[in-house]
Amino acid sequence: MRTPGLANIRGTVHIVLLGGDIEAMINEMAKHGLNVWEIKAIGNRSASMNILVDDFFELRPLLKRTGCRVRVKQRIGLPFFTARLLKRKLFVTGAILFFVLLYGMSALVWDVKVEGNIKIPEEEILEVARKEGLYPFQFSFRLPEQDELAKDMVKQLPAASWIGVLREGTKVTIQVVEADEPEKKPLMSPRHLISKTDAVITEIYAEQGRPVVQKDMRVKKGAVLISGILGDEENTQSVVAKGEVKGLVWHEYNIEVPLFQKQITYTGESKERRFLVLGNRAVQFWGYGDTPYSKFETITEVDPLKWRSFKLPVGWMTEIDRETLYKEQSLGEEFVKGQGLQAAKNDILAKNGKGTKIISEKILHEKKENGKVYMKVLFEVEESIAVELPLVYNQVEDQGE
Repeated sequence: MRTPGLANIRGTVHIVLLGGDIEAMINEMAKHGLNVWEIKAIGNRSASMNILVDDFFELRPLLKRTGCRVRVKQRIGLPFFTARLLKRKLFVTGAILFFVLLYGMSALVWDVKVEGNIKIPEEEILEVARKEGLYPFQFSFRLPEQDELAKDMVKQLPAASWIGVLREGTKVTIQVVEADEPEKKPLMSPRHLISKTDAVITEIYAEQGRPVVQKDMRVKKGAVLISGILGDEENTQSVVAKGEVKGLVWHEYNIEVPLFQKQITYTGESKERRFLVLGNRAVQFWGYGDTPYSKFETITEVDPLKWRSFKLPVGWMTEIDRETLYKEQSLGEEFVKGQGLQAAKNDILAKNGKGTKIISEKILHEKKENGKVYMKVLFEVEESIAVELPLVYNQVEDQGE
């Protein structure tokens, strides 16, 4: 006979018939419409077969008529699985509590994040959110509607023009768009523009104030370039000197670069350790023993268990010690000299800002010693040389007399 539909769900019993008239017993089962399949003879006086659990309880009268006995070999299907679970009450209770706890954890807000704020302190935004009922470990079903929550927060944060509240799983993101405020310009007192170093003037532009120097003029450090005092001896006026002054400046650098460079290579050999992570603790369960390499690099990989977007405090950690070799490689004298010169140029450009140009370079002294190249280099640089010097009343009076 064919296997009946949903046999595993309805429940199946694998039985063996012993003694009596086996053939008559099988005929009686077929006559009464019992679901029996996979019938196999075992010798002359026994046979094995599968029967639905509901039909199994109909066998008693048939067994008496035929003189057979039945032995149950295996119980298969959902009814038996459910019965076994019910016997293990502690296990079932633990499973139910686990799923209830899991559901409760997913219904909590675990993290509140603020994005888009620049001027408004994050603490202030989170405090307003807390007053409205949004904070970590709050149940999500107790939160107000997101639109209402955002409107109430905007009312309490006048520096914000718009607030959006986005909930993704157990995380809530507060998106903030700050209101545009006119930039407050600092009050400026009268001042000169003076030279920050010795230089030869290459360019001067006076937006406000009186230019004191001209192109190709050599100036000393501290010399006035654009004066903040206008007028003659009788009538003077102090202003904020504005403008741009560029000049040729000489920078001397002592450069030291190595001729050899250490390179790290992997041999391909490695040792691995595995840990079970429980909160802040890690329990090693594989890969015991010391690392057999004299030089190695350790790479750590952490793989926490996740449920939706939430990372559980349980997971795996793997540490891999990879054997390394250090090799020294000669870079070549010309190459390392170029590296040293370029590093010095980058330093000049970074220190002197936008518009700086390196006009020329001259190596004053060079030597090779102890695996390094030493150079003394003079750079000719065009850069902005103007810095501010606030005016005090004594200065104004001295210039006016």
